[in-house]
Amino acid sequence: MEILIILLGLTMIGGILVVPALLRLRGGRQALRGYGGAVNPEQYGFVHPDRLDVRLPGPDRELTDVLEEIRRSQDWRPAAQLLATTAGEDEWELRWQRVQTLAGAAAVELAEAPGEGGRWLRTWRLEAPKEAGGAVVHAEFLVRQARQSPGGAESTEYRIILEEARTVCADAALLAPGDPTPYIVELAIARGLGYRQADFEELWSTVTARAPHHMGAHLAALHYWCEKWHGSKELAYAFTHSAAASAPEKSLLPALPLFAVFEHLPEVNVVSGLYRSQVVSQAIEGALFAARAVPADHPVLPHIRHLLVWFLVRAERYAEAMQQLRHVDGHVGAVPWSYGPDPASEYTAYRALAVAGWEQTGGSPATLPH
Repeated sequence: MEILIILLGLTMIGGILVVPALLRLRGGRQALRGYGGAVNPEQYGFVHPDRLDVRLPGPDRELTDVLEEIRRSQDWRPAAQLLATTAGEDEWELRWQRVQTLAGAAAVELAEAPGEGGRWLRTWRLEAPKEAGGAVVHAEFLVRQARQSPGGAESTEYRIILEEARTVCADAALLAPGDPTPYIVELAIARGLGYRQADFEELWSTVTARAPHHMGAHLAALHYWCEKWHGSKELAYAFTHSAAASAPEKSLLPALPLFAVFEHLPEVNVVSGLYRSQVVSQAIEGALFAARAVPADHPVLPHIRHLLVWFLVRAERYAEAMQQLRHVDGHVGAVPWSYGPDPASEYTAYRALAVAGWEQTGGSPATLPH
């Protein structure tokens, strides 16, 4: 009964007072989730929460078909074929995205059925140990398994798994010498094992020699420079602003500072204007510029749009948030939603807040921006 009263009250208030208050709590997930139930997504052509795809940040029909076939048959060959055809220099971003998703699928299957799930990846490695795609997916899978270690990053198990992942990365790099993906996976290993800055920079040079403007690689490297790992807010900001300033035309790198801002936000925000401050506003504008500049089918663009939704809602820029939602709705496998235990609920809550703010300013399904 209490929850029902809260939902009714939120709907009636329409975001005037409650929405900004909720948004000041970075960790206020329970309140946000409850608010998500107050909006009918079908009115705006949005996907029902039960049908949101938590595996991918955006549409990839070929990958989706492969994932469905793997889950049905446990045959690794469709995945191998997909990665074999995603190996050109103009496809490194897409290859990285697909490796991430395949490894994530194997990890989810194993969590659902310990000892049995993800059998296709084990079989892949046993039957085709010299297959580059299987090696790099295995390395990424191990990185994800390390993160699930019971003792966390301080445990012996965590380090043992990451050491194994490093060995597999080296194998993958030998099997596909020009592919930057194994080295990008190693960036996460370097963060977890605490590489010295000189060693990390040497690894970064190896990555950039193969793919100097790879957005996924920059996102992976950013975490090393963040305050919660081996750097500071100043180092993270310097890394992202340098990358953005040197970005070529039609690059996503101008969006990178927004990720640095996100990683260094306070857990509780008591300043109502934080998300309209100069630092945040400039980062948002950089991300919007990047989103407009790149082709609509850029494989990493959905990552930018998802984070923009998060920031635009908090900045109470609801019309712009609705524009981004039109592009990404249906898929929620991206930061910031993936940081929580229930990405679909996290996303649904922000979508509801965007709709409430849109309607509070006179918007409707008929006037939904394109």
